[in-house]
Amino acid sequence: MSSIHFFSHEVKFQLKNKRNIISWIKKVVKKEESYIEEINYVFCSDSYLLAINQGFLKHNTLTDIITFDHSEGDSLEGEIYISIERVAENAIKYNVAFGEELNRVMIHGVLHLLGYKDKKPSEKTLMRKKEEDCLSLRK
Repeated sequence: MSSIHFFSHEVKFQLKNKRNIISWIKKVVKKEESYIEEINYVFCSDSYLLAINQGFLKHNTLTDIITFDHSEGDSLEGEIYISIERVAENAIKYNVAFGEELNRVMIHGVLHLLGYKDKKPSEKTLMRKKEEDCLSLRK
């Protein structure tokens, strides 16, 4: 049975419209011909995500998201850590609503679980296009 869970750590954050978001994520995953075993979102602080970035990825930079993929085959399973502080700052930086930026980051993590990468310029371009396609399904 597929499940999507939401947690917060070191931040006071309550996700709104959980049912709609879960439905949207499942729609995206189904469109990609995959299914969800379990996805855990952890909304956290910059400092907490920085510690994960340093400890696991050996990167000493702030980031908005880190995805740990535990998937096997077409069954998605993973943990998606999102810095609420980074999302808020990026929303201002890119002149978009906080909720829109949060949706983009949330689906970005799912796209990583689906196998999409974003290290090379061509991968980044495809990732942005997939994000836009997914966001259009949310409306």
